[in-house]
Amino acid sequence: MLKWKRLKSIRAAVRITLGFVVLLAGLILALPGVPGPGIVVMIVGLVILADHFHWARRTLDWAKRKAEQARDRVRGGRL
Repeated sequence: MLKWKRLKSIRAAVRITLGFVVLLAGLILALPGVPGPGIVVMIVGLVILADHFHWARRTLDWAKRKAEQARDRVRGGRL
């Protein structure tokens, strides 16, 4: 039983570390002059972190609202 708890803790630590690495890579890619899909990579990092951190979930919800607003403006013919 203790082995499973330890394995679960290790898995959570790996996911959190991976989430922060992906988020940092997205931040770097979002810098001016650095080619790459920075915003998409940041969102992937936040999706990974959202299972463990409330702030990541809130940030994803904010990004979703902003994307929906942009979509509605484009569909409505307003830019």
